[in-house]
Amino acid sequence: MTSEQETLSPDDRDFVTALASGLEVILAFDNEHPRMTLSEVANRTGMNRARARRFLLTLHALGYVRKQQRYFELAPRVLQLGYSFLSANGYRSVIQQVLEDITAQCGESSSLGALDGDDVIYVARSSAPHRLMAITLSVGTRLPAAHTSMGRVLLAQLPDDQLDAYLQRIQLEHHTDKSITDPAQLKQCLLKVRQQGYAIADQELDPGLRSVAIPAFDANGKLLGAINISTNAARVSFDTLVKDYLPLLLEKGREIRASIS
Repeated sequence: MTSEQETLSPDDRDFVTALASGLEVILAFDNEHPRMTLSEVANRTGMNRARARRFLLTLHALGYVRKQQRYFELAPRVLQLGYSFLSANGYRSVIQQVLEDITAQCGESSSLGALDGDDVIYVARSSAPHRLMAITLSVGTRLPAAHTSMGRVLLAQLPDDQLDAYLQRIQLEHHTDKSITDPAQLKQCLLKVRQQGYAIADQELDPGLRSVAIPAFDANGKLLGAINISTNAARVSFDTLVKDYLPLLLEKGREIRASIS
């Protein structure tokens, strides 16, 4: 019998396959696939059409999916799932104020991210008017952890066995000429991040995107996520990132630790 401290495997008797499949259908919709036909959903999830149809119609009946002729799309009620997470974590208002203070002081965007699988997901964000990437960054945006400053800070916090497992399974993509694509090189990078307490990603995910991040802890030392400052490399130099923005982040990290228990 699986203990409550262990993660269930799909073949465990306590694993609810229907629930997992329903969530998989919801997650199939993203920025590149906001509206899909039944066949497209089946293809994206690896389900057969009959199974995908049952889940889509169930989600439609519950109000999480809308159907317009041949197309399905997520309904606003899906936001309640994310709101439940934010409501259960009362520190969000404190973090949001800190992020807005950062933007007010340096004029750049600042975010809080959490590790979700192999991605970093944006949990809170204060946006500056500058456009940083081709995609719009907002709460809920997912980016590959390996190529982002927040992702590397969070990966560096993993125990050695979990970090090694991540490095063994990850497929590192070549996003720009500066992207790290060798797992051994990434490991050395993450060990350095762990030692120094911050990470910098310089145009590895998107040309011109430069960012610095630190881990954010509460008063008890619990990891809340990572906070960053993201900039345009043409406007902000690497030295400015290190000499001006990193000290600001560290100051705000201490503020978060003193404010959240």
